[in-house]
Amino acid sequence: MQEVSAAVLEMIRAHVPAEDILEYEPMSMHTTFRVGGNALCLVKISSEQQLFKLIPYFNQVEIPYFILGNGSNLLVGDRGYAGIILQLKEKFASIECDGERICAKAGALMSQVAQQAMENSLEGMAFASGIPGTIGGGVMMNAGAYGGEMKNIVENVKVMDENGEILILDNETMEFGYRSSIIKNRKFIVLEVTLKLKKGNKEEIRKEMEELAAKRREKQPLNYPSAGSTFKRPEGYFAGKLVMDAGLRGFSIGGAGVSEKHCGFVINKGNATAADVTEVISEVQERVKERFGVTLEREVIYLGDF
Repeated sequence: MQEVSAAVLEMIRAHVPAEDILEYEPMSMHTTFRVGGNALCLVKISSEQQLFKLIPYFNQVEIPYFILGNGSNLLVGDRGYAGIILQLKEKFASIECDGERICAKAGALMSQVAQQAMENSLEGMAFASGIPGTIGGGVMMNAGAYGGEMKNIVENVKVMDENGEILILDNETMEFGYRSSIIKNRKFIVLEVTLKLKKGNKEEIRKEMEELAAKRREKQPLNYPSAGSTFKRPEGYFAGKLVMDAGLRGFSIGGAGVSEKHCGFVINKGNATAADVTEVISEVQERVKERFGVTLEREVIYLGDF
């Protein structure tokens, strides 16, 4: 794998503490699939100022970069990523509550924001309590579960464009769709999300979150590494049922396979490679297309060299 140039490293070190700069970092440590090769460099971001300095520079020198949250919807190739990973997670994760609004930095986990909402007797976020991603990723993907979606509770999103300019996008400007938003189609980086919730009963909200957690444990293969639901829901169908009806329950290649518990999940059964995962996904897509004429579109993002 190529090296990060001395000039690029010098620029990063000028704005980020040494302990937050990890060269040749294994991406298997930073994705919920627990597979993937090394990134040239992973940088833990703790401030907007760091992004303001680095993003325009990376664009200027044309070095690839990727914004990473919790890595819960990401598959990195076995040969890694020849670029810079900017991780917005623990160091960029503050959550503040003001009345019926919650303002969360992009790196805050969805589960943490949902917990904070419950602690402040705010309803509307319980659906997200079991989603493993960050609020930044959740907004980008318009994450949803159990009838709820981010688009229903987002008031506005603070973003940075590729030139380092700050913009505030309201709900309508976000162009929310099924597992999509304007963030997916533009070079915007989510910095902060403001949610508008409603006052409710704390114990009722807690109970709802506990019931949803029990449903997840019952129906999802939470004991295996995965990226959650592998495929988007095709209009008029359920992806998991299509996979099951195609006879693919438990189908596997190498260390990756279709979950026997929920056929909409491709899982790492142990020591899977990214190649194993992509082969399983491709085979599932082909067989479902052949059998039912339905194209299954991935939710999972592919990154790097496979």
